[in-house]
Amino acid sequence: MKFLKFLILIVIFSNTSCENELDIEPQQSVSTEVATSTAENIEAILTGAYDSARSGDPTFGGGNYDGDLANIAVLYGNTDQIEWNGTFANLRELFNKELDNVNASANGMWRDAYLLFGAVNTVLANLDKFEDVDQKNRVEGEAMFLRGLAYFDIIRLYGQQYNAGGGNTQPGVPIVLDPPSLERLVPRSSVEDVYTQIIQDLTSAYSKLPDTNGDRADKYAAQAVLARVYLQQGNYAAARDAADDVIQNSGHSLMPDFNAVFDSDDNTAETIFSFVVNTQEGTNRHVVHFASEALGGRGGDISIAQAYIDKFDSAADERRNYTYTDGGLTLSSKFVRQFANTQQIRLAEMHLIRAECNFRESTSVGQAPLAEINALRARSSAPALGALTIDLILNERELELGFEGFVLHDYKRTQRNIGGLPYNDNKLVFPVPQQARDRNDLLDQNPGY
Repeated sequence: MKFLKFLILIVIFSNTSCENELDIEPQQSVSTEVATSTAENIEAILTGAYDSARSGDPTFGGGNYDGDLANIAVLYGNTDQIEWNGTFANLRELFNKELDNVNASANGMWRDAYLLFGAVNTVLANLDKFEDVDQKNRVEGEAMFLRGLAYFDIIRLYGQQYNAGGGNTQPGVPIVLDPPSLERLVPRSSVEDVYTQIIQDLTSAYSKLPDTNGDRADKYAAQAVLARVYLQQGNYAAARDAADDVIQNSGHSLMPDFNAVFDSDDNTAETIFSFVVNTQEGTNRHVVHFASEALGGRGGDISIAQAYIDKFDSAADERRNYTYTDGGLTLSSKFVRQFANTQQIRLAEMHLIRAECNFRESTSVGQAPLAEINALRARSSAPALGALTIDLILNERELELGFEGFVLHDYKRTQRNIGGLPYNDNKLVFPVPQQARDRNDLLDQNPGY
C-alpha cells in the first residue's frame, strides 16, 4: 500500500519536463506518463485513492474517512450531546465554534479532499487504458463514487446549507474534474453547481457499478449517498425512493440487535460501505477520541453529556445504555474496537431516511412511517410509539445515529440552532484554508474569516 500512496503522489506532483539531456529521471521516481500507462497502474491508483481517502496525505497522517470527518461533525454540530475533554486546539475550536483560517481540521479536510480528487481524476482521464468493458465501468464507477462522496462532505462544511427553495448561488468549493496541474487555478463554484456535480457523479456511479463489489463501493453505496444528498436538499421524494431501492434490493439487512452493529472489526450485514482498517495499516479515529486508553483511545476526548441520555424515552432502550464509564466519563460503546473498519453507511440510516420522507410526503413507499420507526426501535428494545411527529422522527435519528457524524448536517437542513447559533451562522461554515488562498488568489474567503 505504501507503493500506491507513492504512485498517487507521483501522479499528482511530478513535473515531467526536462531542461536538457542531463536531466535523468531518478530511480526512485516515475513520470506521470509511465505511472498511467497501463490498466494495472490505473487500478493501482484507484486502490491508492481508497487508501488516501482513509489515511490522507502521508506527510501529515490521518484522512477524512478514518473517522475524522464524523468526529468533526459531532464536535462542530454539538448542542448538548457531548463534552470535549481533550487537548487538541483544532478540535476544541470546533467544539466552541471558534475557528480561524489556519484551523488544522479545516486545512486538513480541504487538503485531503483535493488529494483524493487528484487521484480519481487521474483515473477517470485514463479509462482508455482498459480493454475489458466491465472492468472499465467498475473503475469509472468507483472513481465517481469517491469523488461524489467527497464533494458532498466538503460542500456541507465550506458552503452554506442548500436552500430547497432555490437560489443557491452562495459560494461552495472549486469543482476540479481534470488531473492535477500546478498551473491551473479554479475559483469556488456555487453551492448549486457543486450539488449538480455530486448528483451527476453518484448517478453515473450507480449506473456503472456492480451489485456487489467486495470491500469497494458498489451501486447501492452510490444510491445510499444519493439518498443522503437528496435529503440534505429537501428533495424528499427522491431521497425516499433512493433509500427504498437500497433497502429492497441491496441484500443488506438490519443486524438482529444493536450491539451486533458495532461489535465487530469487519463489515456486518448492515454495513453498506466502510473504509477498511486493520492491524497493519490505518487508524480508527472514532476510537482514538471516543475510547478509554485500555481500548486504544486517548481516555475519552469526547464523552456523552447527560442531556443526550435524557433524549431517550425509555430506560429499556439498548441505545441509551450502550455506554461504559471510565475516569468518571460516560463513553460510547460504539467505538471500542481499535481496528474496526470506519463504517460510513449502514442500513438503519436508509430506514430513517425512508420513514422521514414518507412522513413528509404523506406516502408509505416500502413501509408506513410509524411501522418503520417502530421496527427500528424494537431492535433496541424501545417501546413502540403510538403516533409520529417530525420532531419524534428527527429525535429518533439522534438516538440511532448518535456520534456517527450526522448531527451538524441534520440540524442545518432542518434549520435548528446549533450550540446557540442560528443554523446559517457564518461561524458554522469552515474557513477556506489560508494556505490554499495563498496558492490560489481566485479563492474568496467565507465571511467572518
